Amino acid sequence: MTDDALPPDATDAPSADAPTAATPTDAPPTDAPPTEAEADATSARPRRLPVTDVSLVVLIGTSGAGKSTFARRHFLPTQVVSSDFCRGLVADDENDQSASAEAFDVLHYIVGKRLAAGRLTVVDATNVQPEARKQLVRIAREHDVLPIAIVLDVPPGVCAERNRIRPDRQLPAHVIPRQNRELRRSLRGLEREGFRKVHILRGEAEVAAAEVVPEKRFNDLRHLTGPFDVVGDVHGCRSELETLLTRLGYVLTRDDAGRAVDAAHPAGRTAVFVGDLVDRGPDTPGVLRLVMGMVAAGHALCVPGNHENKLGRSMDGRKVTVSHGLQESLDQLAGEPEEFRAEVRAFMRGLVSHYLLDGGALVVCHAGLPEKYHGRASGRVRSHALYGDTTGETDEYGLPVRYPWAEEYRGKAMVVYGHTPVPVASFLNNTICLDTGCVFGGSLTALRYPERELVSVEAEQEWYAPVRPLKADAPGAREGRPLDLADVAGRRVVETALHGRIAVREENAAAALEVMSRFAIDPRLLAYLPPTMAPSATSRRPGYLEHPEEAFAAYREDGVREVVCEEKHMGSRAVVLVARDAGALEKRFGLAGSGAIWTRTGRAFLGDDGLTAAVLDRVRAAAERSGLFDELATGWLLLDAELMPWSLKAADLLRRQYAAVGAAAGAALPQVLAALDRAAGRGLDLGELTARQRQRAADAQAFTEAYRRYCWPTEGLAGIRLAPFQVLAAEGANLAVRPHDEHLAWIDRLVDADQAAEPQGPVLHRTGRLVVDTADDASVAAGVAWWEELTGAGGEGMVVKPLASLVRAGAGVGRPGGLVQPGVKVRGREYLRIVYGPDYTEYLDQLRQRFLGHKRSLALREYALGLEALDRLAAGEPLWRVHEPVFAVLALESEPVDPRL
Repeated sequence: MTDDALPPDATDAPSADAPTAATPTDAPPTDAPPTEAEADATSARPRRLPVTDVSLVVLIGTSGAGKSTFARRHFLPTQVVSSDFCRGLVADDENDQSASAEAFDVLHYIVGKRLAAGRLTVVDATNVQPEARKQLVRIAREHDVLPIAIVLDVPPGVCAERNRIRPDRQLPAHVIPRQNRELRRSLRGLEREGFRKVHILRGEAEVAAAEVVPEKRFNDLRHLTGPFDVVGDVHGCRSELETLLTRLGYVLTRDDAGRAVDAAHPAGRTAVFVGDLVDRGPDTPGVLRLVMGMVAAGHALCVPGNHENKLGRSMDGRKVTVSHGLQESLDQLAGEPEEFRAEVRAFMRGLVSHYLLDGGALVVCHAGLPEKYHGRASGRVRSHALYGDTTGETDEYGLPVRYPWAEEYRGKAMVVYGHTPVPVASFLNNTICLDTGCVFGGSLTALRYPERELVSVEAEQEWYAPVRPLKADAPGAREGRPLDLADVAGRRVVETALHGRIAVREENAAAALEVMSRFAIDPRLLAYLPPTMAPSATSRRPGYLEHPEEAFAAYREDGVREVVCEEKHMGSRAVVLVARDAGALEKRFGLAGSGAIWTRTGRAFLGDDGLTAAVLDRVRAAAERSGLFDELATGWLLLDAELMPWSLKAADLLRRQYAAVGAAAGAALPQVLAALDRAAGRGLDLGELTARQRQRAADAQAFTEAYRRYCWPTEGLAGIRLAPFQVLAAEGANLAVRPHDEHLAWIDRLVDADQAAEPQGPVLHRTGRLVVDTADDASVAAGVAWWEELTGAGGEGMVVKPLASLVRAGAGVGRPGGLVQPGVKVRGREYLRIVYGPDYTEYLDQLRQRFLGHKRSLALREYALGLEALDRLAAGEPLWRVHEPVFAVLALESEPVDPRL
């Protein structure tokens, strides 16, 4: 199989990515300090000091050498961490030497935090003592960044004079000479201490003429955006590689001997090789000749594999164990000219452990790389990129057991790698292993990026017998361990494309975790939760709390011309995931089945699995007959809907809350009226009280009639009505951002297909709608009349939505660039009795003092989170990434807000 040997020992330890580019002064350092004449002699030679963009720069020099001035001239104030400043933090006096130990504790802490964040950091301190530098080099290594030394070797006389004229600091006479002696002793050994670059500036003139030149890390190719074709482990299989490149669309270039020496894609795509080009296969030189030619021509990139690392060391004459196919490569290369072998050695020496591509969204390496190592440069990073990590155990074949880092990966970047053969390449937590064992008789696989399309060619034969059978050594499950408590616990901030960063408080996350862990359906299916919906602005019309005029006016002010009014069904919100077949669901969600139906809190809508399956069968049959699966090129659909009757889910609520109120009123108020009538018969003047009680009785009767309209008996499918109103997503597509008229047309096709083919009665129910022009008074009046007709017939009301679906406010309108409410509900006068109580119309003045700001904010945040989840689902991102915004929606639902809104 792959070279399963553990990473080499210290003798063979791979070096960091950046070659040792130490840049000492032109003349070798001496123990004697430079005279002023010697220092001035260098003034005509301005120095360019390359400094890696993410590194730790350590300024070294005696007090008065000008380190702080140098730092201010060449670096940002935020990049410089000064020992004097830290001393002032802990002692209120930058010159209090007794506080130095605490000050350097603070300095080291700040340096560590900056390096952890990947920021260039400059330490402004004398740093002339080896122990002081040792701690800084250690911190740099801990964070896998390059330590760089910049030495200001200024004559001690100049330093002493500068200190003498400083009013804030007077040093004892022995300090400068002692520091200078320590500096002199240090100059020869800075590289041995671990500094990857050493810049020594001699004298005032050279310090003044120096120019710091920022340089990118060798692995930072974020400016290259692709598209890319990432190719898995080739292992000397030249013929298969040529076939794969041809299938990918590359045009091969051959030399006079007919050998492939380059390949270019007519559309400008770039090939990226994950390493292990060599060993075991029949033609290692042919593979190298082709890949080296592509890299030289700018048609490809390549990272090293552990086999290149070992072959290169062997060709350089270093002692290595010849195993795992190395001998085949050495034998094949022995037949090549020395010039070619020299090119191979140079090529392998120049390979960088990993690359960041496409703005950092793509990381390519050989054996995989956790997020903390992305873009870092150290021996540890290179070792992991080449060999991966092991558990310290061996399997039954005597080979190391790989640590399953991909199962725990939570990074934003897609990591594409090879190294460990798998039968079939598949995504695991935004990572994918492309080594499909071509040399062992498997296949050679490439990933088209950003399309996420896999292209493979079968091996022509088994070229090398594997030590163990070709099976997945990496995590075998589609999602491994997909969800982790750390993904959702505590205070969270979720990045959304439409609403920026949305915070979830710790207490809200805890409430959501309780619901999700105890009551929710299988989280692999829980791809979406509907957002809450804000009501329209409070109406000032006599007798009304909500009225359509306010909704139309609000959208008109937001610059939305066309809105669609959709009938609001009095049922319960339901999300429906329906699969064309069990395989389609398993392919995307990792769980076979027909689908699922869940509530706004992620719970299974129907407690009866058989009834759930029956409803899903009807939806699936309608989608099949209507051609929706074929039209959207999908094996599954995600629908937003209302499931009726209300009593189907809320029967217990109806009995305990609503029916109890109606029953109590029905039992008490007739007796009250009878008593008042008897009292009036005795001559008492109770007209006003009696009228009020009669109105209460009428309100109670209206309340009872209101909720009864939404309740009816069901038996099996009989009586159940599902009213979809939006097709949220299909394979590879977030459809929720499409205009609402498209959604309603799709839904009409589903309803027609269900009604035409089911003689036992329809299950799918049409959603009434009306398009309104908010700038046209006649159109607005028609919208109001339609709402009055709906509510007059006992309907709940309507939802008003921008016809274009996703809308942002324009400049000067609302919050420029901010999201416009995706929908507002306008509920009927009688329906609101269920919400606010039987006699709510008597208290309209008080009820109008309702505060909608929080509810509207909540609706926008949950809407953005829902679309973010659908975007991630469409992009094929791992389950935990889809689940993150879904969980956040549920968490926000526990924010305190008036439940009647």
